[in-house]
Amino acid sequence: MNGNPPGPQPTLVQRSARVPLAMAGQRLDRVVAEIFPDFSRSRLADWIKGGRLTVDGRAARPRDPVLGGETVDLATDLEQQVDAAGEAIDLAIVHEDKHLLIVDKPPGLVVHPGAGNPTGTLQNALLHHDPKLVEIPRAGIVHRLDKDTSGVMVVARTLAAHTRLVEMIAAREMHRRYEAIVYGAIVAGGTIDAPIGRHRHERTKMAVLEEGDSAREAVTHYRVRERYRAHTRVQVDLETGRTHQIRVHFAHIRHPLVGDPVYGGLKLPKGASEAFVAALRGFRRQALHAERLEFPHPVTGKPIVAEARRPADLEALIAALRADLRGHPER
Repeated sequence: MNGNPPGPQPTLVQRSARVPLAMAGQRLDRVVAEIFPDFSRSRLADWIKGGRLTVDGRAARPRDPVLGGETVDLATDLEQQVDAAGEAIDLAIVHEDKHLLIVDKPPGLVVHPGAGNPTGTLQNALLHHDPKLVEIPRAGIVHRLDKDTSGVMVVARTLAAHTRLVEMIAAREMHRRYEAIVYGAIVAGGTIDAPIGRHRHERTKMAVLEEGDSAREAVTHYRVRERYRAHTRVQVDLETGRTHQIRVHFAHIRHPLVGDPVYGGLKLPKGASEAFVAALRGFRRQALHAERLEFPHPVTGKPIVAEARRPADLEALIAALRADLRGHPER
């Protein structure tokens, strides 16, 4: 006998609805995405192709037009969406209900398993906390933080929440606020509006590209929170959410993030004390923290505000920056 405990039983989905007459002539996959909003259009299309969603008891194709008045029936098990296994990794949970989780991700924790990180990720931790997340695409993770970025992330626990959260992110209805420490003295706040795409020569990096290249719109708003002798602490509000957006944008305006090994590099100000040099050398990740998420609950619509405290290493860096400023009152 197999000594492993049984996994979670698949969830059986059974739905039935009548096609509104007003939808006559539209594609079936588009119609059922309106009728069954808990599920994405692509997943419904797969179920149509597999015969698990029928029209008046007959198989159909996603592109078939409806006449209006037909009965559509859905009967399927929710298949496993991820291959990762649950692992007993501590989670700092900021908010939890039956529809979603909000977690405070520590720096150093990879979000998804991948090359070089097959285990020990946030996804593994989530699957241990809630094994039913295996039925949700990416185990409910709808946005990501880089390995060495800390802070709040939202995770869907149901398909309905997943579908709505993805829509909210696409519609820019989820407000994401970060704190960063950058090199150089920024005088005032502003907006960085520069498209981002894959770097032409270094494929693991992103870059600001000319419009017309394979770049997507990227907009970052920022304001100054605290100035130091040769650094600035900024509040960053994302309008879009491209890969490495904050890191790429601040490097683009010649204020790279402290500790960023990809887009920055170590810069030591003149007259720095040994203690301050050690603090800068010892901060080995980008100085970036996702401090706040604000969005309407995907099911109830009630406002959700979730915040994560600044991690200890970032607090220590700020303390070192303030001490350096005090030691050079003339700047």
